[in-house]
Amino acid sequence: MKRRIVLVRHSDESADDRVFAYLQQSGYEPVLRRAYAGEVLDVDEDVAGGVVYGGMYNVYDTSLHPFLLNEYRFIDFCMSSDILLLGICQGAQQIAWHRGAHVGPPVSGVHEFGCYPLYPTEGAEDFLSEPIHVTQSHWHGFELPEGARHLASSASFPNQAFCIGDKIYGLQFHPEVTPTGFRRVQDRPTANYGKPGAQTREEQDRLISLHDAAQASWFNGFLRKLFPPLI
Repeated sequence: MKRRIVLVRHSDESADDRVFAYLQQSGYEPVLRRAYAGEVLDVDEDVAGGVVYGGMYNVYDTSLHPFLLNEYRFIDFCMSSDILLLGICQGAQQIAWHRGAHVGPPVSGVHEFGCYPLYPTEGAEDFLSEPIHVTQSHWHGFELPEGARHLASSASFPNQAFCIGDKIYGLQFHPEVTPTGFRRVQDRPTANYGKPGAQTREEQDRLISLHDAAQASWFNGFLRKLFPPLI
C-alpha cells in the first residue's frame, strides 16, 4: 500500500501544521521537500499524494524563481497520474495557474490577513456544510481553473476553494495552521498589518481564540475524506 505523501514546503519553519500531524497519526509517511532549497521532488510510483503549501512566491514568477518549474512538474505528475493533490494558499494558486487560470492581486488591493468567514457555494455542502471562520494570509487570488468545481467564497475573494474531480483540491485559506503557527506569521517583519482589509493583531487573536477549534474540526474531517486513515 502506498503511504508516502510529498509535502512541498516554501519555508524552513517547523512542520507543526495539521496536515503533517494528521498524516503521521493516520499511518502515512509525510516526506518534506523544499524545492526552493534545491531538494528534488519525488515523481515515482510510490507517491500516494502531494500537498503544496503556501509561501511568499508569486506563482507566475518562474523566471525569477526557477524552482517553481520543478513544483509545476510535480503538480503535473500528480494530476496526470491520478494522485491525490492538495494545494493550500500559494499551492492552490499554483494549481489554478498551471491549469491556465489568472492569478494575482485584486484591483481593490484588499488583503485577507486574520480570521474571516468562509461560505460554502450552493451545492457544495458536501465540502462545507455551513459558514465557518478560517485563517487567512494573502493578497493574491485566483480565477477558477477550467473544469473546476467552485466550493467556497469569502466577502473579499469569491474563489476560496475548488476541486477538480475528487482527488485535486485547492484552498486559498490556511486551515492547516495552528494558533502557534499563525503566531509566527503575525511576528514576521513583513506581516501585512495596516493593509486594506487586514485585521489588527488584537482582532486576529480574539477571532482565532473563538473559532480555531471549529476550523480544526472541519479540516481534520476534510483530511480524513481526502486521505483516509491507513491504521
